Amino acid sequence: MSTNLRHAGFKAMGTYCEIQLYEASRISARRLVRRLIEEVNRLESKYTRYRDDSFLSKINRSAGDQTGIKIDVETLKLFEHAQTCYEQSDGLFDITAGVLRRVWDFSRKRIPDESELQELLPLIGYERLNWHDNMLFLPENMEIDFGGIVKEYAADSLANLARELGVKRGLINLGGDFAAIGSQPENRPWPIGITHPEDPTKMMSHFHLSEGGLASSGDYERSFILEGKRYSHLLNPRTGWPCVGLRAASVSANLCTVAGSFATIAMLKQEQDALNWLTESGLPFVFMDGAGQIGGPGLAD
Repeated sequence: MSTNLRHAGFKAMGTYCEIQLYEASRISARRLVRRLIEEVNRLESKYTRYRDDSFLSKINRSAGDQTGIKIDVETLKLFEHAQTCYEQSDGLFDITAGVLRRVWDFSRKRIPDESELQELLPLIGYERLNWHDNMLFLPENMEIDFGGIVKEYAADSLANLARELGVKRGLINLGGDFAAIGSQPENRPWPIGITHPEDPTKMMSHFHLSEGGLASSGDYERSFILEGKRYSHLLNPRTGWPCVGLRAASVSANLCTVAGSFATIAMLKQEQDALNWLTESGLPFVFMDGAGQIGGPGLAD
């Protein structure tokens, strides 16, 4: 039975998303897409910081509570991944650094005073989390933010669910974070364009994905320029100030979650350290440096 490529676009996690599936029946494809969208909505509802009823908000409200909060298996996996990222990045990738949003306002181009940052720095540090089995005791005034992990995790989750539902060929795209479910017919890879950081109408590069994931990180979406200086939304948890290094990085790996972690950690490092980090990973990648130059072994012609 021949299969046709089915497309479905939708909005989730604050961004445009798309699911592509090879499926013979249009009705079956719609049913599959509906189930996958339900899953991404579940993950968004559970881990968003914008809803008071999310589990993430419940975790953050437990800060300072001596009784702690029980963490379920799925969320424990996110914490474990976050700890790995924290250790591999020497503390630069830190899901407790979200408290810095209390004084940084990128929409209004507000730059905090050093004194404001110094008040918040003692509240940052993954190593400050207290665990007893699956019980988390979050110190007072600290908070957790899975924003640097959950979209990539969701892409992998949707790909796994699609496989369980019988999908053999497909591509998940959650706002530029991709997870492939096999190649296209005749073993053709999925062509993926990487948007140019300085001109969204152009492509910086192209990747060809048959399995695994692809993720990008950059300072182009929420950064601002004030008096000739660029302020990235990616903040150094040690200083509270924006990171200064690469402008953008895209990485391909066996999982979208892994790709996203490598890309984000690269963005948090100094430029040369970032390039060394990416090169030593052995993964395909492309980057834009601080001078606007594009390079990397993943660069396609």
